[in-house]
Amino acid sequence: MIKLFLPLVILLASSCCLAQKTDTTQQTPPTEEKYEMRTYYMVFLYKGANRTHDSVTAAKIQEGHLANIGRLHKEGKLCIAGPFLDDTDLRGIFILTVDSLEEAKKMCDTDPAVIAGRLRYEVRPWMAARGSKLP
Repeated sequence: MIKLFLPLVILLASSCCLAQKTDTTQQTPPTEEKYEMRTYYMVFLYKGANRTHDSVTAAKIQEGHLANIGRLHKEGKLCIAGPFLDDTDLRGIFILTVDSLEEAKKMCDTDPAVIAGRLRYEVRPWMAARGSKLP
């Protein structure tokens, strides 16, 4: 009888130890998600002083503007860009991922619409969690 009882006690004891280990693992509090903050540069694009271009020239400038947006995106410097849908002086935004305000301004100065005076810009440093995205 003792020969049968001892293995049963060992089996029950090991089962309890495994169950306690599993329960302890399940009771570990979840780790908090940590965010690494980063400075981005938000660019506000406004109507510029020179908007007297004929429609063909304006279309060519707009084509260059969109090509410049594509180039900045391919270079990894542009996170997001888009126009505002209401008809005001504020025309659109860029969010740039560059290392300085000066670099952000240099990026804006390459835009054909800025060069032609159809758009002007204002750059503001802006902080958000690295890797933030729109849903």
